[in-house]
Amino acid sequence: MNESRALITGINGQDGSYLAEFLLKKGYEVWGIVKRNSVAETQTSRLDSIFDKINLRYADLTDLSSLINVIQECHPDEIYNLAAQSHVRISFDQPIYTANVTALGTLNVLEAVRLTNKKIRIYQASSSEMFGNNIDEDGFQRETTPMDPVSPYGCSKVFSYNICNNYKNSYGMYVTNGILFNHESPRRGTNFVTNKVVKTAVEIKRGLRDKLVLGNLSSTRDWGHAKDYVEAMWMIMQQHNPDNYVCATGQSHSVLDLVTYVFDKLDLDIEKHLETSTKYYRPEELDDLKGDSTKLRLATGWEPKYTFESMLDEMIEYWIKFYTK
Repeated sequence: MNESRALITGINGQDGSYLAEFLLKKGYEVWGIVKRNSVAETQTSRLDSIFDKINLRYADLTDLSSLINVIQECHPDEIYNLAAQSHVRISFDQPIYTANVTALGTLNVLEAVRLTNKKIRIYQASSSEMFGNNIDEDGFQRETTPMDPVSPYGCSKVFSYNICNNYKNSYGMYVTNGILFNHESPRRGTNFVTNKVVKTAVEIKRGLRDKLVLGNLSSTRDWGHAKDYVEAMWMIMQQHNPDNYVCATGQSHSVLDLVTYVFDKLDLDIEKHLETSTKYYRPEELDDLKGDSTKLRLATGWEPKYTFESMLDEMIEYWIKFYTK
């Protein structure tokens, strides 16, 4: 059995909870950081099935001393920095908070490791939002695509990406970036478009509401399953030399494609139940995302197990069960 020790920031999020489960199966001792929340009752609900198998500590990416304290207590071999203010639309409402957590928070993680033990391996959760509307001529985004973000969230992630590379090169630290494209699951926050669509559609089917209201229906995204993507995170961290990798399915679908598939599965009429509102448009829109993960696949052998359809099927099934309890 593997006796490695991992520390996950944002362990109570979608990715953190799946990663914790994955690492436990690999034989890791798993530690996690959660920020103090005034309503603690639902804060760790994604971790219910493994709660007694992991070690949770209060800390915050904006508080360097708290990060150092946890690192000194648990002595991790690997740190997966998944914590962030990760909602793109909300980053326009809270740009300074987003920068403090998502950008400077990463710097705090790097500094905490530099000051305590530079041998700790660090995985940084980078994002396809860093590319903005830059697309290579073949329609894909990859590691070499220029970064030109169109949101405070994307800008913060570009800072994180660059400062990680800087610390790797300046201090000889093992710091790797996984540039993950959109990834979803039943554990996705319901204010993100995929789970919003599925949850609302099931509520419409059950007569609990009548309308699904969305913003830009023509935006396309490369959607994968979070379970597949946390496996990629681990594979990236096992490479001999730290590097940066795009993780994506290589297929994109529009928001309208997403709605159409879910509504067809539930036998709902789009004309009757779908509306759009400018309320959900971003001040600067990101039109198309489609990732080329050739580098990752060649280096690690990673292959996604879920398709766009099987991912949505799982989410639909989850919400149907949720409302039939």
